[in-house]
Amino acid sequence: MMKSFLSAVVLVFLLGSCNLVKKSGSDKNEFDSYKEDLSTSRISFPDLKDQEEAVSPTESFNGSLAVDEDLNDALRRLADKNRSEKYYSGFTVLVYSGLDRDAAFKTRNDLYMKFPDIKTEMEYQQPRYLVKVGKFTNRIEAQAYYNKLKEAFPLTRIIQDRFQRSGYVDSEEN
Repeated sequence: MMKSFLSAVVLVFLLGSCNLVKKSGSDKNEFDSYKEDLSTSRISFPDLKDQEEAVSPTESFNGSLAVDEDLNDALRRLADKNRSEKYYSGFTVLVYSGLDRDAAFKTRNDLYMKFPDIKTEMEYQQPRYLVKVGKFTNRIEAQAYYNKLKEAFPLTRIIQDRFQRSGYVDSEEN
């Protein structure tokens, strides 16, 4: 009895609820009369033409809007700062790095023989010898030398390095 009563309640509920849900799009003109004023909450921007008229053409190039002087001043300060630094970062092509002094000299001599137009430097950073080529500010410049040397010296690679700035004057020495 309880089971049939529950079944009847569920059946009545399902049949009754089918018509309660309103399907969307049934009446296309339902919202035609709807109006809402959003002007109070909208962000407004001044008209660009009004701003252009407010600033005369001579002021835009000579007045407070011109940044040329500020830019030149900033570039001048940056150049002065760079001149005051003793070293700068860049890239070099490392042809040999190892502990064997004789191998380092042989590599340097082979470089002189095979590539006489390329300036080669040899350094000793205890405990290893380094044979380097070039001082480049970016990796792309070093890539051309790397491509030339890679076939003759397979262990060649491009590394980051620090170079002493030419013409550097130490303020403590003067």
